Amino acid sequence: MNQITFWGLSLLDIAIIGLYFLLIIIIAIRAARKIKNREDYFMGGRRFGKLIQTFAAFGQATSVENVTTTSTMVNSNGASGIWAMLAGGLINLPIFWMTAIWYRRLRLLTLGDFFEERYGSKRMAAFYALCQSIFFVLIAAIGFVAMSKTVSAIAFKPVSELNTIELVEYSKAVERENLEAFDFALLNDDQKMRLVELQELNPKKEYSYFSENWLIFIVAFISFLYASKGGLTAAFTVDLMQGIFIIILSVMLIPFAMAKINLLFGSEGFLGAFQSMHKVLPASFMEIWGSPSLIEFSWFWIVGFSVMIVITTAVQANQMTACGSAKDDYTARYGFVSGMLLKRYTTVMWGLVALLTVVLYGNSISDPDYVWGLATRDLLGPLNMGLVGLMIASLIAALMSSASTFMLTAAALITNNLYRPFRPNCSENHYIWVGRIFSALYMLFSAYIATQSKGLFELFKMTMMFNSILAAAFWLGMLWRRANRVAAWASMVVMFIATVILPFAMPLAPGIRASEYLNKTTLAVPVTRSYTAREMDVQQRNGAIAMWDKLYAIGKSEGERPLILNTGDKFEKMVLLPKKSIFWSEGIDYSNGQAVGKGYLKVELIALDRMGWDLSKNSYSLNETLTFLFRIIFPFMILMLVAYFTKPLDKAVLDQFYGKMLTPVVGTHEDDDRAMALTCASPTRFNHLKIFPGSNWEFRKWNREDWVGVILSSLAVMSVVALLVFIVSLGS
Repeated sequence: MNQITFWGLSLLDIAIIGLYFLLIIIIAIRAARKIKNREDYFMGGRRFGKLIQTFAAFGQATSVENVTTTSTMVNSNGASGIWAMLAGGLINLPIFWMTAIWYRRLRLLTLGDFFEERYGSKRMAAFYALCQSIFFVLIAAIGFVAMSKTVSAIAFKPVSELNTIELVEYSKAVERENLEAFDFALLNDDQKMRLVELQELNPKKEYSYFSENWLIFIVAFISFLYASKGGLTAAFTVDLMQGIFIIILSVMLIPFAMAKINLLFGSEGFLGAFQSMHKVLPASFMEIWGSPSLIEFSWFWIVGFSVMIVITTAVQANQMTACGSAKDDYTARYGFVSGMLLKRYTTVMWGLVALLTVVLYGNSISDPDYVWGLATRDLLGPLNMGLVGLMIASLIAALMSSASTFMLTAAALITNNLYRPFRPNCSENHYIWVGRIFSALYMLFSAYIATQSKGLFELFKMTMMFNSILAAAFWLGMLWRRANRVAAWASMVVMFIATVILPFAMPLAPGIRASEYLNKTTLAVPVTRSYTAREMDVQQRNGAIAMWDKLYAIGKSEGERPLILNTGDKFEKMVLLPKKSIFWSEGIDYSNGQAVGKGYLKVELIALDRMGWDLSKNSYSLNETLTFLFRIIFPFMILMLVAYFTKPLDKAVLDQFYGKMLTPVVGTHEDDDRAMALTCASPTRFNHLKIFPGSNWEFRKWNREDWVGVILSSLAVMSVVALLVFIVSLGS
């Protein structure tokens, strides 16, 4: 049996991690031999088939923060927390089937080139490149934070080795857990006040031997090394290997967690673990569609978030990388949709792992971001089979599969749409090396941002809303001839001010973060629901009775003694929904005795509140939904309004653009060149495919491939939901 040698890792664990890094470096060196020009470096020569396209899409859409966010939200909100990753992604699938071919038919190097071609503005393309570079920095930062938290949790520091400051924080976290375990209605007034205070302080309980910051920079360096060397061919080839690692990551813990549950609770077999889950966890925890403690995922939040994801995902620059690199139309749409579907299934598996960890660990860990690492250490570590090393390699693979592609996408945008206009006649090799330099800067800045921000879910929501700056110009540019340069600029500039300038600049003013008005919160609301008692409910009630008896003995008890609760009894439980900041993205810090806002400001909510709508009386999820509606509706309204009062673009230019978008990509590159030559000579030759040929709207009639794909994609969506319902109800 291997001995523990380094921060809880055996020699076999270290060997597996080292072998993984060696493989990706070899792949990068081999891929570098195929690079001859920018298209080879940034788009892989547009020669990828279905298998590579599927795992490229899967790898780009799947990163370690998806795993961590799902675990965090399930541990915090129960089974319904799985919607954190499923809400926006499910309804996208049929839409992706129709939009995936857009990026291949554009026949461009970057999505920034779309803005130059469609609106005739290099400055707009540069603006797009700048915005998307910021976006991908945020996305990479999320992945780095999630990876560092999870890997650090594997190297968990025991309580006996905590320093004095860490012990004080740890004791507060334990006190909060103990108070939250009881029915809020059964606490006395002092305990209720103390619980509210501790919820505001949010003390830390978990500490690690690893330095999360150093881990971030090391992985960032390795990601840069292999992707900058071999370009997109290396990134996509590694994605195939990393996709296998991600699938391993998604299912590896399940059998070991189920075996331990059976051992702890005396159940047997596959169904036994699920029966124990339903026997132990409160009924509220197994509610897919919401529970009283569900502060985030109301039905209207899910709907608003889903629509926003549909609109903003389409304008992400990596859509061009993922779909535009395919060899033809069908490969682009098949690979992208199948990759996205594969992610949805793995998301359900992450949710299952999270539910199993709640059964095993309950509320024993205060920061749910560490749950996956805790489970890895507890379930796989004692086996000494190298599985901990395999899990770490899988976690790093999940990050690097997306980070490397995002790096190349951002580098392509900066090189092609910001740098090349100033140096237009340089060699292809020159632009490739410029891309590598920008790749290094991108990774360095992403790693730095990751070390400065630890709020995973808030940062995730920020990135999902960020592309609302560009969404209207993209969607209406694709579908509406009347969209013009002035209107597109108006929409983007206004949304950039509302999304970036004001939210991040206003907090820099003196006194803003301590403003009494801006630190307004929603109300702490007690919510009561009826349930059938499970074992965890009985344990919590017994604890409340013991606490009441203890207080009674010293004359400090309040109210009547809680009633004895048995498994199967009907009972009512009150849960306190904590106060949440209305205007600050990362809440309010009370640790120094003064309320100080954290994160960026939600200026759209400030505007609504100033207009007379008292948002403190709304639920937190309703306020969040209002931010989604603002980003969905407002930019489209601005663009369409300005377009109606300004001059349209030249008809001949528009005919060429929309003619190209109706020209299928089939066969070889030479076949496509011949098809495009015909379209350039007669740009209206496919006008019979338009639904409204005489209008400004460019909606295309669906063919058999369109209908079959949309129907199968819709059925796939239903199958994911059915799988989720089946897993949650299994053993009940």
